Amino acid sequence: MAEPAATLGEFNFAGDDHVVPFQVEGLDVRGRAVQLGPMLDAILERHRYPAPVARLLAEVVVLTVLLGTSLKFEGKFTVQTKGDGPVDLLVCDFSTPENVRAYARFNRGLLDKAVAAGQIEPEQLLGKGMLAFTIDQGKFSQPYQGIVALDGATLEEIAGTYFRQSEQIPTRVRLAAAELFDRDEAGKPRHRWRAGGLVAQFLPEAPERMRQPDLHGGDGDTAGSDHKEDDAWAEARSLVDTIDADELTDPQVGTERLLYRLFHERGVRVYEPREVFDRCSCSREKIKGVLKGFSAEEIDASQEDGTISVTCEFCSTTYRFEVEEVAQAAE
Repeated sequence: MAEPAATLGEFNFAGDDHVVPFQVEGLDVRGRAVQLGPMLDAILERHRYPAPVARLLAEVVVLTVLLGTSLKFEGKFTVQTKGDGPVDLLVCDFSTPENVRAYARFNRGLLDKAVAAGQIEPEQLLGKGMLAFTIDQGKFSQPYQGIVALDGATLEEIAGTYFRQSEQIPTRVRLAAAELFDRDEAGKPRHRWRAGGLVAQFLPEAPERMRQPDLHGGDGDTAGSDHKEDDAWAEARSLVDTIDADELTDPQVGTERLLYRLFHERGVRVYEPREVFDRCSCSREKIKGVLKGFSAEEIDASQEDGTISVTCEFCSTTYRFEVEEVAQAAE
């Protein structure tokens, strides 16, 4: 069933942490756009990540919520990078319909050296490795995973490569993250993280129109291809490419205003926004279930003064168990 469109007279701006689906009928384009504020800031500030790490993780979160909110089933969608650079792991989980959690792993020594040398571009921080998209619909189905090499200057370029190779749908992804320095209601200086993004896909009624030259090469080069890029998609892609990173993160622009700037001549239609939340799926019972699989030797090695402490990497919540409690559960 199609999502109801907002109509004139009852329109409200979505605001931060709401994914806005949109459609440009004149260009056969559908997509999603978002600006993340308090939800993202809570995730990043919880871990106090260095700025280069926070910026990368913020873009992964944006990409995850843009794609995850399009799922029509119950399950989990995960975006993850693994590389040999200073930031060797970025991961974001989206549990339908609205819950997000994320964390990053990095080598402090290697990161400090990279920053000192001015090597803070995404490809330098991530190194060689892979970007994986995983869809898990639960225990009654096999997870699906799509993988692409970390072969690009930015995460949006790498994501674009994935869509060209795996989805076979002309797709343009834009991602941006920024630090905001301002003052709170009391006039005190404060620091916040913001991020934004947009994904646009060409979905004409005639499938043969999707046979674009940019599906056969990373830069849209038409050499060696008999297919001419569809005029509608060429226009849409060019419009999306005009977006400045600042527009994606500026709280004064807003998602709907950005979409209007891009597509008003073609008539952009926006649909009901989807709010996303910073919510972890960990729980005391889940952690206890993991500890039940420990052997007596592993339990003994994990305890300190008769207590086992487990901290969730995503939300930093610490769960404490008495050794007797865990040992009884493991029997």
